[in-house]
Amino acid sequence: MGDKIRCAHILVEKMSVAQQVLDRLKAGESFSKLAAEYSIDGTRKRGGDLGFFGHGMMVRPFEEAAFKLNVGEISGLVKTEFGYHIIKRLE
Repeated sequence: MGDKIRCAHILVEKMSVAQQVLDRLKAGESFSKLAAEYSIDGTRKRGGDLGFFGHGMMVRPFEEAAFKLNVGEISGLVKTEFGYHIIKRLE
């Protein structure tokens, strides 16, 4: 396993919104469409794609959750100082 992974995320400010988005993902909605609709950072234009990153490049709670995911898997809600993330491991 390499030391870099590729993930996408959806970042929102409120836990209630994050839970709503997570419920819609679990119901089968498109991750990239929901990222474009809800995410509050610049990755929304790329469907939430963060590209490749290694250890030490992201804030700790985000990194710990991201590296535990299998390819294609979606995290639960991950709180950081930026808000609430939902992370999807791409590769």
